[in-house]
Amino acid sequence: MASRWESGPSRRRDDDIFAEVRDLVEAMRARMRGTDEGNGAGRPGGRSVSPWPFVAVGLLLYLATGFFIVAPDQRGIVLRFGEVVREVGPGPGYHLPWPIEEVLRPSVTQVRKEEFGFRTVDLGPPARYRSVDQEALMLTGDENIVNLEFIVQYKVKPEPEAATDFLFNVRDPQGAVRSAAEAAMRQVIGANAIDDALTEDRERIQQEAQAALQRVLDRYDAGIEIVTVKLQDVEPPAQVSDAFKDVISAQQDRERKINEARGYANDILPKARGQAAQLLNEAEGYRLAKIQEATGAAQRFIALHEEYTKAPEVTRLRLYLEAMEEILPHMNKIVIDERAGGQTVPYLPLDRMLRPRQESAAEAAGR
Repeated sequence: MASRWESGPSRRRDDDIFAEVRDLVEAMRARMRGTDEGNGAGRPGGRSVSPWPFVAVGLLLYLATGFFIVAPDQRGIVLRFGEVVREVGPGPGYHLPWPIEEVLRPSVTQVRKEEFGFRTVDLGPPARYRSVDQEALMLTGDENIVNLEFIVQYKVKPEPEAATDFLFNVRDPQGAVRSAAEAAMRQVIGANAIDDALTEDRERIQQEAQAALQRVLDRYDAGIEIVTVKLQDVEPPAQVSDAFKDVISAQQDRERKINEARGYANDILPKARGQAAQLLNEAEGYRLAKIQEATGAAQRFIALHEEYTKAPEVTRLRLYLEAMEEILPHMNKIVIDERAGGQTVPYLPLDRMLRPRQESAAEAAGR
């Protein structure tokens, strides 16, 4: 019976996919017949057991293997004899049992990470890393060498059929991402100077490298979305690290001096402009004042000349009195005409005239 079990399927398995099931049923039927004969089933009144219930149960169990469940973070890819026939979303589903159909369930939300220029040896804490110089050393656009370490995070695109592209359009998605990422980063670094990578343009380099990497993967229809490209560490090689640090320090000092000079200029220039504006305003005011004074003096002279032509003696006397008021503003003055002056006795108060002089001499001696 063993030879019949071994020879039957080997001859017909390629022609009939149910040959194995039929061979199993025949073997069970033959074994049951032998058991019935040993138990006297051949005597009158004996009967054999029907194998069809066992066949039905086996067939149901076989068909039940086609049920499957796709997790929320997965995408179901149903294959029929190795060819993709459909994609299904999260939830329960059914496919024809193996070997007719099978289902692949890749994760479409998992963010995968690749490290370039270094490898994580131990997550720690503290974390420990190992450098990979042949990946980290890159040539810049100004023909300098830089030691650059970066990471790439990616996942399967959320678009329909992206999971199929991820599984079947590229033989090794991880290897494709690594090769394309290293090529994209070397292309971007080769188009920039070393100062750009070491100082202020790191963000721009990351964005350009991510865009270049995404274009390459889209050209391959890899079904991969680049989440981020992050520069971890950018520094010159160890052989010239000290010299580069001196250069960077000098550049920082230059920027500091420039900022200090700009601050000083921003402090001095507004003050100078304000003083210049003040001087201009004062000069303009002085000019206007002198013009007004000259204009007023001219008008006054013209008016006096007109009055003088009308009454010369009166005008002459008035001018004389006004001049005396300006020349002697703080003296007591008594005006007497000629006739009255000839009839009065002159009196000179010498005590009052000498008293201010004596008080001034005493003050000078006290000092």
